[in-house]
Amino acid sequence: MCGIAGVFEVEGATGLIASILFAIQHRGQESCGAAAKDTSGRILLHKGMGLVKQVLDEEVQARLPGRSAIGHVRYPTAGRSDVLNSQPHVIELAQGPIMAIASNGDLINYGELRALLEREGVVFKSDNDAELIGRMIAMYHVRERLGIEDAIARVQRELKGAFSTVLMFRDCLYAFRDPHGFRPFVMGHLSYTGSGEPPSEGTVFASEDCGFGIIGARRLREVKPGEILRLEKGRPVVSVARAPLQLRHCVFELIYFSRPDSIVFEEPVWQARQRIGACIAAKDAALPNGDDLVAMPVPDSSNFIALGYAKAKGAEFGMGLLRNHYVGRTFIKPTQASRDEGVKQKFNPLPGYFPGKRVVLIDDSVVRGTSLRKLVSMLRRAGAKEVHVRIGSPKVIGRCFYGIDTPTAGELIANRMSEEEIRAYLGADSIRWLETADFERLLPGRRQDFCTACFDLNYMYPPEDFAAKANIPAARQAPAPAACVS
Repeated sequence: MCGIAGVFEVEGATGLIASILFAIQHRGQESCGAAAKDTSGRILLHKGMGLVKQVLDEEVQARLPGRSAIGHVRYPTAGRSDVLNSQPHVIELAQGPIMAIASNGDLINYGELRALLEREGVVFKSDNDAELIGRMIAMYHVRERLGIEDAIARVQRELKGAFSTVLMFRDCLYAFRDPHGFRPFVMGHLSYTGSGEPPSEGTVFASEDCGFGIIGARRLREVKPGEILRLEKGRPVVSVARAPLQLRHCVFELIYFSRPDSIVFEEPVWQARQRIGACIAAKDAALPNGDDLVAMPVPDSSNFIALGYAKAKGAEFGMGLLRNHYVGRTFIKPTQASRDEGVKQKFNPLPGYFPGKRVVLIDDSVVRGTSLRKLVSMLRRAGAKEVHVRIGSPKVIGRCFYGIDTPTAGELIANRMSEEEIRAYLGADSIRWLETADFERLLPGRRQDFCTACFDLNYMYPPEDFAAKANIPAARQAPAPAACVS
């Protein structure tokens, strides 16, 4: 899971990229970067480990002048945690154009395709999906003399998995998406108020439209699944809409990953989460209401789920856990030790709030259960007389192969324990989950458009090939510098 951004023909493009990436920092906190096209047509790159404000500061922005740029924030789901795997990637060819590419998603058939390209003599600098996508496009364009759009279309057909991608050349920018629409991807504009496709100048892209408000851009629409958009100076945006395959939007984007002020897959995220909370409450009649009952989220991703629960249940909505916002998202930290440490640093109970209260603790999901167990214990120590756990998703029983770093099946608590064993392990008085059948009601008429494979094992692609990705050898070239000019 990552976040991408693109800006075409706007003064101070790198600064706009940095602002968009800052707004979507929740999608990746390990590394980030930006590539910009300067007035002479050179593509300038800077990337590094750390947060947007650390890596893309004002000094760096000044070193990357230009009117077009792309950017990326990384949360590693595959490949090593180092600057080589940070994005964007700049790809130089002895024959053909220089390009910069950034992508969000995961490819099932990465290992197979990389081996194919290496047999053709292609050399990789990283273990990253985006570099593979860029090198495939370059190979088809240079060696087989396909136009860029035809090369992208061929790559779209050959890739299996999720990819929302921005691709920048010296004179144009492309945005394209996998034909299943696994990950969100939206287009906006800084000044356009008309209908139809906007002029290329001023067009912006982001993984989520919460990145548009910070720069004063207006959301136009999603990049359609399977679509290729071409932006050239002085021309309108050109859309080549390929026939989408069966839609498989990631439902976990609505439950947890996206920011609540985003519209994702045409669903306002905050409203979708309130509906989830109300759905859980409707099935919770056995838990008696009362003045001592408080519905409380594990902040922040569960806030609107808990609010929906409280409204439907007629219970108090309480913010009894305080979150330290200088601690990042613990789910996307790379190790269990860092996740456990993050929980201790991240939450603190309100003093004097819990004695005598029955708490309905609402979280978006249970994966390993270790973090939630610590929180239940924390509330007990703070004086809660009962702690009832309610989960805004079904039981996680399978890995995600499309861009979220869920553990192996053996590590998932729902595969190792019965419901009663999970309740006892967490130390809760009761526990309830959302059910997969509830998506029929939560997404009326659209249930078939969403991927729920981590809950029901209904994968679009068989996941056998994914194991090969973990066995890709180390990058075969010496580390590139954090900043370079091409």
